[in-house]
This record gives sequence, structure tokens and C-alpha cells, in this order.
Amino acid sequence: MASLSPLLKQATPVVVDYASGSWIHGTDGRDYLDFTTGIGVTSTGHCHPRVVEAAREQTGKVIHAQYTTVMHKPLLELTDKLGEVLPAGLDSVFYANSGSEAVEAAIRLARMATGRPNIVVFQGGFHGRTVAAASLTTAGTKFSAGFAPLMAGVHMAPFPYAFRYGWDEKTAVDFALRELDYLLVSRTAPNDTAAFLIEPVLGDGGYLPAPPAFLEGLRERADRHGIVLILDEVQAGCGRTGKFWGHEYSSISPDILITAKGIASGFPISAIAASAALMAKGWPGSQGGTYGGNAVAAAAGCATLDVIRDEGLVENARVRGEQLRDGLRLLQDKYAAFADVRGLGLMQGIEFADAAGEPDPETASAVQQATTPRGLLTLTCGPAGNVVRLIPALIVTEAEIDLGLECFGHALSDVLAA
Repeated sequence: MASLSPLLKQATPVVVDYASGSWIHGTDGRDYLDFTTGIGVTSTGHCHPRVVEAAREQTGKVIHAQYTTVMHKPLLELTDKLGEVLPAGLDSVFYANSGSEAVEAAIRLARMATGRPNIVVFQGGFHGRTVAAASLTTAGTKFSAGFAPLMAGVHMAPFPYAFRYGWDEKTAVDFALRELDYLLVSRTAPNDTAAFLIEPVLGDGGYLPAPPAFLEGLRERADRHGIVLILDEVQAGCGRTGKFWGHEYSSISPDILITAKGIASGFPISAIAASAALMAKGWPGSQGGTYGGNAVAAAAGCATLDVIRDEGLVENARVRGEQLRDGLRLLQDKYAAFADVRGLGLMQGIEFADAAGEPDPETASAVQQATTPRGLLTLTCGPAGNVVRLIPALIVTEAEIDLGLECFGHALSDVLAA
């Protein structure tokens, strides 16, 4: 008899019977408000009728049409629809299956386009679990330990994590940019550096928005040194932050943008976008993949983008995100261990610390576990595991946010008032 790998850790004991909107209905007969959304994937909620219908219709036409062999209409349509929301000038798209694959495609393109070997990443970034993507990931040792050697040519610079340093945001930004400049004179010369790779909001690294001034500093240095700026929008993109792309809180535009997760409401598809001129600098045959740009996933992606536009979900994420953050800050006033609240839109993180200000993963884990019996599904993140993250679907209602806050407050009381 076969079983799942024991290396897989379940965040909750819930077994899903069916799911709809913001709700998961368990085989135990209970209903759970889902503030995990498959780690930010089910952007339009579970089983949105328009996404379901698009996938159902496409399944009856063609499921798999390998897109370097024959082209299919859903991928062409998805490319057109992405063109309506991508930053200006990013007019060439390559599709894969997962965020990790898209990250690897992005660094491959940057290295080929520049003829340079090195990639600079930022402390706390998560970029995937495949070997190259894990080599770029600094959100925790669990993602890269135990299977060395990793990919060479990766250098890490500080992220302006103001709360961790105990500084104001400007001081943290100034420090991080100074350290990046020092890295470029001490470890990887600009003419050896192909790309800067950063998430506009750290995901597994703790739900930390990159300050606009920091992204603008990266853009200036990238332009000055001919370095490709890659933004990993896998988790922050597609409306999650209250803007369509997480970097839109700054004035910059990337050279390469990576998207996945919420782009197809649960169907596996990812993409990188760049200018046609930059994409053309890749070597012929360097992009491809058997399942990349799958027809059913592409049809679901088209429907997802239509739903996000037609139902005003980016604005809903902004408004409901403010409601969620305001409610969390009221709860923060009641508990000393509830040390920080931060995030953008429907991407909110709660950091727990002990009396000495040190990370408190035990309390974070206990709170996350306590939310499930209260009918709310949550996750932890952060290198120390001391951050609880809340990731509602973009369709979440005012009443559901209020209910989620009520459940979270009860879980806090269960743990911290015990």
C-alpha cells in the first residue's frame, strides 16, 4: 500500500470535500474560511464559475497541444490579455508550469543576454525549490540544505528589513543600498553581474514589502551598470497587493517580470515577460517544455484575468486589505507577543517576538494551529517561522474579513491568554 512522503508537512489536518469562493468544506462536515488560498493561488476564490466553465469547455476541445509543436488559441488569447496588464514595454512572453521554472527561465535569459555569470539576490527571498531556484532562495535553510553543491554565481545582499534591524524604513533602505554597492566592489563586479532578482513583497521570507525607495535604488544601479532587473511577482502579482503588480507602489518597471500562482486560479501555469529586444538575446532553443502553456491552464488564465477586471478585484484587494490590516493592528494592541503587522493588500503578515524582541516561532506555530479549530485556515512563514500570513482570495467580502479577524482573535486568546 502506497502513502504520501513523510517529508511533506501538513499545515492543517483538513481534508477537502469541496470548496467554493472563500470557503473550504471538509470531509469532517465543517466549513473553513480559507485565508491560505493554496499559498496565494486561488485568486478568484475556489471554483469561480467563470473559471470552471472556461476549463470545462477547453477540456472538451483540446487538453494538451504542445506549444512548440502546434499552437493553440487559449495561449494566444492569454498573451493578448496579459499584454493589457503587463508593464509598458514588456511585450514578449514565455510560458512554463511553475514559479521555479519561470525563475530559472528568467536567470537563463539574463545570463545569455548579458554574457555575465552572476546573480544578486536579497536576503529573505523565495524563488523556488528546484536546484537553481533553491540556490537563489534565502528565505530559510530548509529550501537549500542537504543537496549541495548548489548553483554557482549567486551573491546575496541585505533586504531593508526595518523591523528586524530596529530602524526606521529610510535608515534600512540606505543601509541595504550601501551594502549592495559594497557587494559590487567587493564580491561581484558590475561587469560580472547579470541580474538583480527580488520579490516586491517577500513571500516565504516574512511578508515584507520592499520599500519603493529600495526598488528605485535597484533600478538606478541596474541602469547604471547594464544589469537586468528581475522582479519575482509569483506571489505578489495578479492583484494580490491591491495593485495588479506588487512593484507598482514604486515608480520602477522591471526588465523581466515573473508571474505564476494567482494567474490561473489554481491551474499550473507561469510566465516570464520581457521586451522583445531582450527576449531575442536568448539563445535559440533555450526555451521550451512539454507542458508549458497548457491549453486548459491557459483558458483558465484568460477567465481569471477577465474576472479580476470585470469584478474589480484589484480594488477589492486594496480595500479589504486595509480592513484586514486595521483589524490586525487593533488585535496587536492587546498582545505584546504580536510584534509587527505588515503587508500590502490581501498579503498580510503578523510577526511574533518574545519579551527580548527575538523571533518566537513557537507562538506563531501555536496561533496558526489554533486558527483551524476556530474555522480559519492560515499559514506561517519567515526564516525563523515566526510569522503568520493571511492570504484571502481577492473576492473576499467585508463580512468574511470581519469573521476572519474574529476567528484570529479567538485563536490569539486561546494561545496567549492561556
